Amino acid sequence: MNRILLGLIIFLAFGLSQPVIAQDDHSQMIDSIFADRGEVYFSFKIADKEDLHNLTRRISIDQVKGKKVYAYANKQEFSDFLAYNFKFNILPHPGTLLSVSEVNANRDGKLPGYRTLWNFYPTYEQYVDFMAGFAASYPTICRLDTVGYSMQGRLILALVISKNVNIEEAEPQFLYTSSIHGDETTGFILMLHLIDHLLINYGIDPVITEIVNTTEIFINPLANPDGTYRGGNNTVYGAVRYNANNIDLNRNFPDPKAGQHPDGNPWQVETEAWMAYAENNHFSMSANFHGGAEVFNYPWDTWSKLTADDDWWQFVGREWADTVHQYGPPGYFDDENNGITNGYAWYEINGGRQDYMNYWHNCREVTLEISNIKLLPVSLLLPFWDYNYRSFLNFIRQANYGFNGIVTDTVTDQPIAAKVFISGHDKDFSEVYSRATTGFYSRQIYAGNYDVTFSAPGYFTKTIKNVSVSKRTTTSLDVQLRPLTFDAQDKSVSSVFIYPNPSDGHFRLALPENSIKPLCSIQIINTLGSIIYSSEVNRLSENTTVDISVPNLANGLYYLKFNSGYKIYVDKLIIKK
Repeated sequence: MNRILLGLIIFLAFGLSQPVIAQDDHSQMIDSIFADRGEVYFSFKIADKEDLHNLTRRISIDQVKGKKVYAYANKQEFSDFLAYNFKFNILPHPGTLLSVSEVNANRDGKLPGYRTLWNFYPTYEQYVDFMAGFAASYPTICRLDTVGYSMQGRLILALVISKNVNIEEAEPQFLYTSSIHGDETTGFILMLHLIDHLLINYGIDPVITEIVNTTEIFINPLANPDGTYRGGNNTVYGAVRYNANNIDLNRNFPDPKAGQHPDGNPWQVETEAWMAYAENNHFSMSANFHGGAEVFNYPWDTWSKLTADDDWWQFVGREWADTVHQYGPPGYFDDENNGITNGYAWYEINGGRQDYMNYWHNCREVTLEISNIKLLPVSLLLPFWDYNYRSFLNFIRQANYGFNGIVTDTVTDQPIAAKVFISGHDKDFSEVYSRATTGFYSRQIYAGNYDVTFSAPGYFTKTIKNVSVSKRTTTSLDVQLRPLTFDAQDKSVSSVFIYPNPSDGHFRLALPENSIKPLCSIQIINTLGSIIYSSEVNRLSENTTVDISVPNLANGLYYLKFNSGYKIYVDKLIIKK
């Protein structure tokens, strides 16, 4: 039977005025509703928002408009919902509202590397070919990652775009991901378009060139391929919200309030793949694209309390919404507070990826609902690109704003994995961390002045006072931390000798006898870990000493660090005039 017709029959049978029915009748009704489907789309009315507190853990709430709620449920979830005795309407599934011919139109788009008209939904095989084609056409700035596999073995793919894509650099990692709900497909196509747009215009458009040169951009167009291609690999007709196990992946992540398994289900393979991918990378910012509404939904979703960076979230959300208002038609992207909302203020959810990334990975992730229509007609795909692409680019640029820098060891100059904490501001894991491999950190924050504390195991903590941040600008802040074992390292060094010591600021350094590169370096560091003197030594002769003159140094204890090119030597220097 045609799915739309069946949906209308069920709607008439159960939805127009659904009475409270006996528990014994529930199973028969549920069996009828779920005869040929794994999930159902329905609506109901609530008395007030307090009703949602318990319901949000029983069903997958999709949208709240006043007192009317739209939701999805699998068979068990719907059975749980019936226990609350709400009157409900079964609705036609969003993945079947377009005709098959309309969904499958315009598939003869050009290959990657050209100005493809992204006015079609590709087959699954076309999608995989497009992703591989991007990486093959632009190998120096584009790499294809496999995030993991779906329950049915489909690929979960991400393209990485960066100036030196195969080299880890000291720059922020930014992630766009779409369609974790498989029937919300607008972001799927717009992310393919964004990939194409970045690659084609790199080296031509100065804004895009700057973005690619300064950011590692990760783009995953399709996070739930089993849901999107539930009708088969040749069509997105019949796309559903849940994965192949009929589980909502965006309720399946660990939750700051509701615990490790807030939906009562084991982590799905898709969830585990994303958790591992986040662990193996170091995302500073991220956005997760959805459909069914038009609003910039910022954290938290699970708590009523606000994040430490609520003012920043409102600023970047307002920038996104105002930009699409300028280029979109009247009435577009004006849900809730004219296009932006705090997640919990809209409606509570538990187990969402947004809160997971913000809480456990210190990443600024937002949920972006970009089309009221879930399965957008192909005729609207290009207009929606034009409404949104400037905001896509603006949001990526935010990853480099605020303050950022590199944290290193004062003795070895090697990178450190350090905690970057803003005193009197950070809470609920809003701090960020520098990456062990590069020492790079990136802290997006609203304009103001902040006291920033850097700490790491085995190192003295350092606080930088009054760090100034302006809107849409970058404050560079490189920091060196001094090891707690600094004194022990000094005592173990016997190959370098300073004389006279104590000194009035004029002294001689006896070079070690072992191998020294022609170009060496000398640094003098104060007890706070700041470098106050630095010089290169061009050792072209066989001199065994170097004369150093620093007459302006104040009396006190310093550390002299000599880098031979092969080994670091450290010794104490006492200035006494």
